[in-house]
Amino acid sequence: MFGCCVAGRLLQTDLQQVDETHALFEIPAAEKVNHVCVFLLGTVPFPDGFGATVHFFWPGKGSQILGMLSNDKPSAIFRLRSAFSSASAPPSGVSTPSAFTSASFSSTPGQVTAILGLALEPLEAIAAQLASLPQNQTPNAMNITPTPTPTSSLAPISKPADPSMLAEKIAKHLFNYIAGFVPAGTNVGPESTVSMGVIARWYESFIGKVRAGGVGFLERTE
Repeated sequence: MFGCCVAGRLLQTDLQQVDETHALFEIPAAEKVNHVCVFLLGTVPFPDGFGATVHFFWPGKGSQILGMLSNDKPSAIFRLRSAFSSASAPPSGVSTPSAFTSASFSSTPGQVTAILGLALEPLEAIAAQLASLPQNQTPNAMNITPTPTPTSSLAPISKPADPSMLAEKIAKHLFNYIAGFVPAGTNVGPESTVSMGVIARWYESFIGKVRAGGVGFLERTE
């Protein structure tokens, strides 16, 4: 039902079913993780009114809720900053299902195997959990920090006359970037596939250009 892809690694479909409402992926060498993408495979949808919270559990350290998936939001990319210390105590107030904290998994000496957990829950319960997280706790839990773009670091961007035009240009920029990875002589169509790592690299490049000089570069890709 679920797939997982850590940037720079092969796609993972080795989902481990813990019980009827919990499943997990093992993330080896978690200290090297920067981006992780979680998504529905499209084979089995969520039951009506249900979705899944996405948890990242670091054994002996703690956990944090990364976000959620639903039929309306079948995929998500999370950017993480791995800055763990074995001397740090688990953060308080972070709820982790016992199905993840009690799971047994393999480990390699010198490396940490973390857990990416998915908990099937009603959408109302998911919304309440995400809304109740303190703003100062969410970015600091375990020092696994979603790194937002500081407003002060963005170059001034004039408000477009039509937001749909800007959205179309961004989509075209992504399409052109991905098309560059398609083998020569191959047509890009609905059945074409691309690594999530390619999309993660496009995102980093795109944000870097916006920070450096706004969105003017989109005009030059026509």
